[in-house]
Amino acid sequence: MFSTIYIEEEVLESERVKALLDRFSQVPQVVCGRYGEVFNRKSQNFRLQKKAPALILAKKHGKKVLAAPSGYGYNDSKSYYFSHMLNCVYDCRYCFLQGMYSSANYVLFVNFDDFEEAIEEKIKENNGGGVYYSGYDCDSLALEPVSNFCRHFLPVFRRHPNAELEIRTKSTQVRCLLDTEVVSNCVIAMSFTTSEAAQQWEHKVPSIEKRLEALHKLQLAGWKVAIRFEPLILGSEGMAPYESLFTQIFSKLDVQKLHSVSSGLFRMPVDFHKRIVKLYPDEELYARPTETVDGMIALKSAHESSHLLAIEKLLLSYVSSEQYYRCA
Repeated sequence: MFSTIYIEEEVLESERVKALLDRFSQVPQVVCGRYGEVFNRKSQNFRLQKKAPALILAKKHGKKVLAAPSGYGYNDSKSYYFSHMLNCVYDCRYCFLQGMYSSANYVLFVNFDDFEEAIEEKIKENNGGGVYYSGYDCDSLALEPVSNFCRHFLPVFRRHPNAELEIRTKSTQVRCLLDTEVVSNCVIAMSFTTSEAAQQWEHKVPSIEKRLEALHKLQLAGWKVAIRFEPLILGSEGMAPYESLFTQIFSKLDVQKLHSVSSGLFRMPVDFHKRIVKLYPDEELYARPTETVDGMIALKSAHESSHLLAIEKLLLSYVSSEQYYRCA
């Protein structure tokens, strides 16, 4: 699974680290001072690393709970995100993480107790409430069998029923949830693009069918689930792929019980986009016309606004306006 495991000297005696090193004793292990020595070094080959990434076990310093970007969330509550991990096991061509980091290696911050303390402090500041997103800098469930993220953090939110946790994912690793008593203030939000987009740009991601089956099992078990249609990328096929996708999803799930449904256009910071273009100089997606607004790159299309409105109109034929929001 990992080409090498790097371990910060500071966390060598952590019980979580010892258990992981015992479990992956056959993988080469290297001790380092700080994770940045490996993760942030210059002249790394992202594409080569992606074929055989390393795992870096580290301690997160500084702020651990940050304000969510404007327009990221689904209600007016104070919104935050926390990242116990950097980078994703999947290889989606449109993902901003490939422009954010120079390394394709995974960083797992093992000081979960410090994250827990920071989350509870923020919950207290918000009179017991707030929305907390996991899955902004990683896919929280994809490495669950290694990280045991859910095992640690679900009880935190069980203790604070007025605070809401959203776990955003493309993973089918839901056994940890199905084997756990439902946490009513936890939402499992699954991201989808059309079948055509998935085949072209979502490498290593479980199929739409498998993701839907995972969500179906979660719904039957009583978990709150949500759908995220991001990013919306229209091709020459027009609306037909979205018509097919919506039919597939909303015929499989109990629509009335969906927590929320959102859509969002392709966008990322200008600097990230420039780096990704260098990674994929022949990628059709990055040869499309773009426009820049407030430092963010978006795909430019004469019909983008009308297509977005058409997609929203179609969505609202399946879900209520109270369930839907547009991610800015």
